[in-house]
Formats: sequence, C-alpha cells, structure tokens
Amino acid sequence: MHLAEAGCNIVVNGRNEAVTMATAEELDKLSSGKVTAVIADVSTLDGQAKLLDACPSPDILVNNNGGPPLRDFRELSREDMLEGVTQNMVTPIELIQKVIDGMIERKFGRIVNITSLSVYTAIPGLDLSSGARAGLTSFLAGVARSVASNNVTINQILPGKMDTDRLRSGIAFSAEKQGISKEESEQQTISEIPAKRLGTPDEFGALCAFLCSTHAGYLTGKNYLVDGGLNQSAF
Repeated sequence: MHLAEAGCNIVVNGRNEAVTMATAEELDKLSSGKVTAVIADVSTLDGQAKLLDACPSPDILVNNNGGPPLRDFRELSREDMLEGVTQNMVTPIELIQKVIDGMIERKFGRIVNITSLSVYTAIPGLDLSSGARAGLTSFLAGVARSVASNNVTINQILPGKMDTDRLRSGIAFSAEKQGISKEESEQQTISEIPAKRLGTPDEFGALCAFLCSTHAGYLTGKNYLVDGGLNQSAF
C-alpha cells in the first residue's frame, strides 16, 4: 500500500485468486501507477516466469513468500525440510538471480526480503522457517556488498509480533497447546513486548517503502527488526 501511494507500478502475487484480486483492487485505488495481479506459486519456476512476464525489468523486488507453520521439529520429514528451504531461501535467491543484472545495468535496484524476528530470537516450533531465513540472510550478505556500487541494495526486514492472520494462527496454536482461551494467549504475547502492543502492517509497510526508495541508497546488507523492542540484544 505504501509503494502504491508512492506511485509505483505494482505487481502483486498470490496463490488465492479471490484474495489476490481483492488486494490488487484495493491497491489500484491508492496508486497513480499500474497494478497487476499474478496468480501463481512463486516457489515454482513456472510461477516465477509468470511474474517476470508481467514485469520483465523490475526496479524493486520484495520477497515475502509464505513459510512453514509452527511444528515440533521432531515431526518434520525430509520433504518438509526441503520444501521449507525452497520457500524461504531458494525462492528469493532465484528471483534475485533473475532481476539483479537488470538493476545493475540501470544503476538502480532495491531488494527487500521479509524474514522474521526468529532469525535473531529463538522461537520453538518455527525452527524450519528460522533456519531457512537465516540461511538466506547469510547467503545474501556478500551478494549485497558486491552490487552496492551499482546503487543496488539488498536488505532484510524482520517482523516481530505483527497483527496479521499468521500471528493470529500462532496465538490460536499456543492457546490450544496450553489449554487457555485465545484472548488469554494474546495477552500473554502482548505482555512480553516492551511496546505492550502488536505491530501494525501499516508501520511495517512504511519501513519497507523507505528501504525501496532513493533515500535508502546507503543502506545495504542489513537486518531491520520491527518488533517493539522484543529482541533483547543491545546490538
């Protein structure tokens, strides 16, 4: 929404046609640019091809693929682990491979990967997601520095407890596991956050849009926590 308000041409991707089209219609009301919806699974090469057909030469890439659900690591099969790594490490790298040279040629590119607070902070049950996203971060650390002189930046945003459907499902999972109500589980979650509230998608989107802007050209290879102070590290 923040990119749309900034006048960007937007290509939005999802697997659920109804939800993705509704999102595109909402974005279209905000943007002076063009909004295109692509219904595809971005974790597949065919899905990536459809995205690049819709936008062959992107100036901005925001990787925000879905991740594996909360699950005890003992329950993960080899196939589960390979799928998780494909979703949250391989897929963003493949998309970056496909768009980065064009960005270098045009001397402008902004790549933002949405990872997770769990890259820095242990969250039991998100082990697969955390491992894959941490792998992506380490993989891109050298890549980011190799392209910085071309005005191409690569950064990560690490959401904490944001008020989203994914978080709500986690709260419900925790409530069921503890035998308490969803309301009690939510209050437990909020009580752990120094800001004493959940984060909003709007403030998260504002940071993402800033990192995609010309004003952020001197910021690269970094991880930006949006967590209300939840991570306790001083550095």
